[in-house]
Amino acid sequence: MAQFLIAGELQNSESGETTEIRNPATGELVDKVPKGTANDARRAIQVAAEALKKWSQMAPPKRGTALLEAARLIRQQEKELAALLTREQGKPIRESIMEIRRLAHTLDHYGGMAKSLRGASVTLDQGRHGLVLRKPIGVCGAIVPWNFPVSLMGNKVGPALLCGNTMVVKPAGTTPLTAVRCVQLIQQAVEQEGGPKGVINIVTGPGGIVGEEILRNSLVRKIGFTGETGTGKHVMEVAAQEVKHVTLELGGSDPMIVCDDADLDRAVSAASVGRFFNCGQACLAIKRLFLFDRIADPFIEKLVEKVKKLRIGNGIKPETLLGPLHTAGQRQEVEEMVEDAVKRGGKVLYGGKRPQGEEYDRGHFLLPTLVTDVDPKSRIVIEECFGPALPIIRVKNLEDAVEQANSSIFGLGSSVWTKDIDKAMWAAEHIESGYTWINSAQIIYDELPFGGVKQSGLGKEHGTEAIDYYTETKSVVIATESRSEAVGGE
Repeated sequence: MAQFLIAGELQNSESGETTEIRNPATGELVDKVPKGTANDARRAIQVAAEALKKWSQMAPPKRGTALLEAARLIRQQEKELAALLTREQGKPIRESIMEIRRLAHTLDHYGGMAKSLRGASVTLDQGRHGLVLRKPIGVCGAIVPWNFPVSLMGNKVGPALLCGNTMVVKPAGTTPLTAVRCVQLIQQAVEQEGGPKGVINIVTGPGGIVGEEILRNSLVRKIGFTGETGTGKHVMEVAAQEVKHVTLELGGSDPMIVCDDADLDRAVSAASVGRFFNCGQACLAIKRLFLFDRIADPFIEKLVEKVKKLRIGNGIKPETLLGPLHTAGQRQEVEEMVEDAVKRGGKVLYGGKRPQGEEYDRGHFLLPTLVTDVDPKSRIVIEECFGPALPIIRVKNLEDAVEQANSSIFGLGSSVWTKDIDKAMWAAEHIESGYTWINSAQIIYDELPFGGVKQSGLGKEHGTEAIDYYTETKSVVIATESRSEAVGGE
């Protein structure tokens, strides 16, 4: 049975209770994890608070070296970690490998920034100088979802540990296994570089118990949360009681706009990957496709042919391109959204049902689905569709597309396909989102800040900007005797 990690040691819950982790493709038992209690979470928080005393005082280059070593250890176990991730989450093995590499890359990125951490200085007036010091916030809580359980954890761990904070991680209840193993490796790297036990801890268990303790405990000074918008609002509300720092990466309903001068083949490929990667279970997945009337028919024809070639199956098989949805409830929700769109006049061009065959009977599989003639009031347009179903909407021009794209409460990512740089820049300036790709697939870069607008989030991850959300600045004024005062006093 797996265990969680507190003070560098694998431990069981004080309750003795466990939770089963099952493979979404087969229903088979993968492992069991401790069902953590509020007291387990408090122990981890207290340990992190003690470790903060030493870790925050270590030189940033030493902390950076620990992150670099953690990335190396994770890469060493890439195959084993990826296989475990596929078994607990369901995604194709090739996507799991990509996620493990993304975690390692993020740790590398922040480890490499260690020697660049700096404050600022300014001359205020004669005889007075100002310093701006960067200080760690303290103990940070990371609450991580099930769709990308290790890469999204890395977005928080990398900048937090680099800046001298310590951490308690709360993984999703259904995908804790790979996260626990990666946290072990990170803590191992910390200790190898002379850091204390308990710099990073992880406690598995119900969000309403373990997560709530992390939210409410006064020793935790920062919450990094990724998840759906409703839960994010709760995080904000609770954190406000202690005036805690928060970074929220929430839901999205990302538009993809294809103009009539776009490279259709490249755009079709991007639409397929952007919607069906991880079975559509991604905050940054393309969730609304806007096509100029003039190219809509040929684009749709190409897209249908592309989607038909997606190989569905158990993610552990190397040929699989589309695994199962993570849970039965997730599949049912997507099916209900498609049904709602059809009731409102939408037409299913492909998919819309479960695949047939013995290999699919025990998993949460759903065919990749394309829906056209979609009513703007359909759930699949208004809400965040977290699964393999894509509504297709015809538009007259770019202004029409952007207006409809901005009608959503969300504003996470967006993409525009055109060969006209003027159109591209106009769209980038007017689409209400935190990230816009022009003629590019939705690839996140550690070098650029990432975060949403409107109800898609608060604060930034990635980039040097992430450092701002894991440090507090302190102003210091130093008064020295001026030259004239010194002369006059002689």
